[in-house]
Amino acid sequence: MTLIKSISGIRGTIGGKVGDNLTPIDAVKFASAYGTFIKETTGKKAPKVVVGRDARLSGSMIQELVMNSLVGLGIHVVDLGLSTTPTVEIAVPLEDADGGVILTASHNPKQWNALKLLNNKGEFLNGEEGKKILQIAEADAYSFAEVDDLGTIEKNDTYIDKHIEAVLDLELVEPEKIKAAGFKVVVDAVNSTGGICLPPLLEKLGVEVVELYCEPTGHFPHNPEPLKEHLGDLAAKVVEEKADLGITVDPDVDRLAFMSEDGEMFGEEYTLVACADYVLGKTPGNTVSNLSSSRALRDVTEKHGGTYTAANVGEVNVVTTMKATNTVIGGEGNGGIIYPASHYGRDALVGVGLFLTHLAEKNIKVSELKASFPQYFMSKNKITLTPELDVDNILAQMASKYANEDVTTTDGVKVDFAENWFHLRKSNTEPIIRIYTEAKSQQEADDLALKTIKEIEGIAGI
Repeated sequence: MTLIKSISGIRGTIGGKVGDNLTPIDAVKFASAYGTFIKETTGKKAPKVVVGRDARLSGSMIQELVMNSLVGLGIHVVDLGLSTTPTVEIAVPLEDADGGVILTASHNPKQWNALKLLNNKGEFLNGEEGKKILQIAEADAYSFAEVDDLGTIEKNDTYIDKHIEAVLDLELVEPEKIKAAGFKVVVDAVNSTGGICLPPLLEKLGVEVVELYCEPTGHFPHNPEPLKEHLGDLAAKVVEEKADLGITVDPDVDRLAFMSEDGEMFGEEYTLVACADYVLGKTPGNTVSNLSSSRALRDVTEKHGGTYTAANVGEVNVVTTMKATNTVIGGEGNGGIIYPASHYGRDALVGVGLFLTHLAEKNIKVSELKASFPQYFMSKNKITLTPELDVDNILAQMASKYANEDVTTTDGVKVDFAENWFHLRKSNTEPIIRIYTEAKSQQEADDLALKTIKEIEGIAGI
């Protein structure tokens, strides 16, 4: 059981002991620290914060604790109820709010939940802001409002519809072209809030929708991370229904993956590649993804005459780099699309609109679209952290071992070779070391991963 405090928010497993897990006490503590931070930075006596949640089983409990902690500080809360991470992100500026909180543990299994924290632009807080909130929490440095100054809770269930309309209004999303293509799509929403936004969006785009696990019950029918090994039911349904493609998202709908008409994964790394290929063809410019993402985005960007930049892992880091490099589209290789023409946040709805327009214009099968891109293969592995593992020493020794290669140490250790690469880093969201490799074949990627893991084990003495 775990409680993780990072730039990705406050994330932990439900139940157990205070301080070791995400218990009710911890939810109140960190919500209060965030609310205090908002009051201090805005100078407002009664700021406004937007709150929404995914459908996981602990969501209602955690949301009530968070909202009422904010009310106790004199903060006015806009309650979106069941929502998505990108929906809350767009709601914050539309509500002229001072911040936002999303209750979701993203791709983590059902025992996890988290507080994702936003600023007044609907964007994730940076590392320094996160540190300030942790300092407030550790010092219990909050002062609650007196009875006449308590905040309020206003329910607002209109933002899913507003989000859908915002996607339809994007210049590069063309509903008529999508409708004319006559797509049939199977949607796996892992019984979370993708089920309340993706089918309505697709129907407005003129797409025939076959729903799979679209009831927002919070009972995830499979591991909610949208990876091939978890999506056997979607693969079978796409083939059975003779659908043009499958679409799947994680529980809070900021990660997006596609499945080809033959039941094969399009590849979560290629979600961003495909959308970038379309956007760059219409609006030339630069791209950004994180250090753990595929080289295919770099290749596609350079094909269109743009410049690719790699950022440290973490959405806030990607967004910061995007703003600094005048990026027209960016994101993360885990299926996260960040399209500044909409907003600076990973958004599966935006990704669906861009991808389907691209597919309709190309008038080819999803498998053929995938084959048109540079082909890379990744291996994603992890080592569970234990108290005796000295991660900093492991990373330092790996960087030293490959000092004569192209080494990046701004976020763990990434070593770029001519034909492949590996990236080692401590996760922001789980107690693990992530080991990502990429090469021109799956066997080469797997072999490089195995070699790297053995080197780590040798250093660690395990």
